[in-house]
Amino acid sequence: MRALNILFIGDVVGHVGLRELLRNLPSLRETYKPDCIIVNGENIVDGKGLSDKEADELFGAGVHCITTGNHIWENWKARPLLASNANVLRPINYPSENPGRGWTVVTLPDKRSIGIIQAQGRVYMQAIDCPFKGVDAAINKIAPQTKVIFLDFHADATAEKIAMGWHCDGRVSAVIGTHTHVQTADARILPNGTAYLTDVGMTGPYDSVLGMKKEIAIRRLLLQTAHKYEIAEGDVRICGVHCVVDEDTGKAVAIEPFMIPRPSTRVG
Repeated sequence: MRALNILFIGDVVGHVGLRELLRNLPSLRETYKPDCIIVNGENIVDGKGLSDKEADELFGAGVHCITTGNHIWENWKARPLLASNANVLRPINYPSENPGRGWTVVTLPDKRSIGIIQAQGRVYMQAIDCPFKGVDAAINKIAPQTKVIFLDFHADATAEKIAMGWHCDGRVSAVIGTHTHVQTADARILPNGTAYLTDVGMTGPYDSVLGMKKEIAIRRLLLQTAHKYEIAEGDVRICGVHCVVDEDTGKAVAIEPFMIPRPSTRVG
């Protein structure tokens, strides 16, 4: 078996999350020996979007592809980036008139290749095109080029994410969920060889509400009115998942989620 190691880092929130990721990438490389590194970067700039500066930092640190999600459209600086860089993806199922693309095939330094797809769910989210049909179309285009295909499914509803896993089982190497910022405990390899995880979790400040300052999040919920989103800073952690794929078949052989550092589960 020829193994291809994929390291995927979950939703990076704010520059505090980006700095922590960049600081830890050397040790993550040492631990997981990744052939390909993928990062979801839709929340880096003040929690909403991505610009050339942050993308350049990630690519300069050895990241091969950046995925995003619904918040990428809330920062206009992201639009030229999406239009100019094929390795910064936006969800495939937004109307085609929007800049950017929803899939790419990355050629790695050793000449191996990996297909990467980004799709967005519709349950409790924008009423955009069908993610299942969009993913099907991308798989059909990627499959003649490589057997290794990774899908970042940016969705809110657990059921929709699980359905996407079953829909793609045996046709992609991994379906990993993003968007909800809380790492789930259901990592597994589906019967036909697709690694699955409902949500990879957040890379950012955990002394927060999903990356937002606690007092602001609580005020929004109590008062039911808008308050400016502000990124928290304390207890910064990295969430990700390591997938091992048989390059010859495209089937996953291992999946391991991680959080660094692990949270304490005991008092004292």
